[in-house]
Amino acid sequence: MPEAAASADAVELPRRRSPRRAALVALRPRQWAKNLLLFAGIIFAAKLGEVVRWAEALTAFAVYCAASSAAYIVNDVQDADDDRRHPVKRRRPVAARELTNRQALMLAAVLGVAALVLAAALGAPSVALLAAFALLQAAYTLQLKHVALVDVLVIAGLFVIRAAAGAAAVDVRISPWLLVCTGLLALFLALGKRRAELVLVERTAHRGRPVLDGYSIVLVDQLLTVVAAATIAAYTVYTLTARDTPALAATVPFVVFGLLRYLLLVHRHSAGEEPENVLLGDLPILVAVAGWAVTSAAILAFA
Repeated sequence: MPEAAASADAVELPRRRSPRRAALVALRPRQWAKNLLLFAGIIFAAKLGEVVRWAEALTAFAVYCAASSAAYIVNDVQDADDDRRHPVKRRRPVAARELTNRQALMLAAVLGVAALVLAAALGAPSVALLAAFALLQAAYTLQLKHVALVDVLVIAGLFVIRAAAGAAAVDVRISPWLLVCTGLLALFLALGKRRAELVLVERTAHRGRPVLDGYSIVLVDQLLTVVAAATIAAYTVYTLTARDTPALAATVPFVVFGLLRYLLLVHRHSAGEEPENVLLGDLPILVAVAGWAVTSAAILAFA
C-alpha cells in the first residue's frame, strides 16, 4: 500500500526533447504569426493577382521569420538564468539545457545570415529595413527591455518596421496611417503582455522581469484604455481617407470587437502573456480577424 500511494503521488517529469526538436521549439514558430504583417503592403495595394509580387512578399515573410527567430534565441541565451525560475519560460530549450549556449548562438547566426541573403535578393531598401530591425532588436535585448514604457514602444517600433518592410519588398506605397495603426496595435498587445506578467507576479512567488518594477496594474489598465481608443480612432481615419475607397470603414466594427474582446480576455482570464496564444486560440477573435480580412479583400478587389 505505501508503495502504491507513493506511486500515485509521483509527478512525471517533462520528457527531454531531442536536439532537433529543441532547436525547432527555440525558433518559436508560433511567433511567426506576427510576421503575417509583411503581407499588408501587397494586400492594401490591391496587387493580389501579381505572382511576382507574391513571391517577393513570401520572401520578405521568410526574412523576418528567420530574423525574429534569431533574436528570440539570443534573448533566450541572455535570459536563461531568469527563465529557469519562471513557471512557463523554464521549458524553453536553452533554459531547460536542451540546447547549449554555443549551439543556440550558432543556430541564431545561421538564421541571421539566411535573413540577410534573402533580404539582399529583394533590394537595398529591404536590407536597410532589416538592418534597422536587427539594431533595434539588439538594443532591446541588451538594454531597452529594462526601461519601462520604452520597452513597449520598441516592440511597437519593430512591428512598424515589419509593415514597412512588407511594402518595400513588393515596391508599393503604404499609407502612413496604416503604419500608425500597426504601431498602436502592437503597443496595445505589448501592454496586455505586461499586465498578464504583473498578475502572474502577484499570484506567485516569481519576481518577474525587472522592468515590471516600473509598472502597476492600474497604470497599465489606463494605458490600455488610451491606446485602444487611439487605435480605433487612427484606423477609422485611415479607412475614411483611403485613396481607393472609403468603403473600408465597413471593417471598423471588426477591429473594435477584436480590441474589446482582447481586453475582456486580459481582464477576466489574465490572458496576454503569450499574445500569439490568445490570437490563435480564441474563436471569437479568429472570427473577427477572418471577417476583417475577407471584407477588406472584397472591398479592395472591387475598388
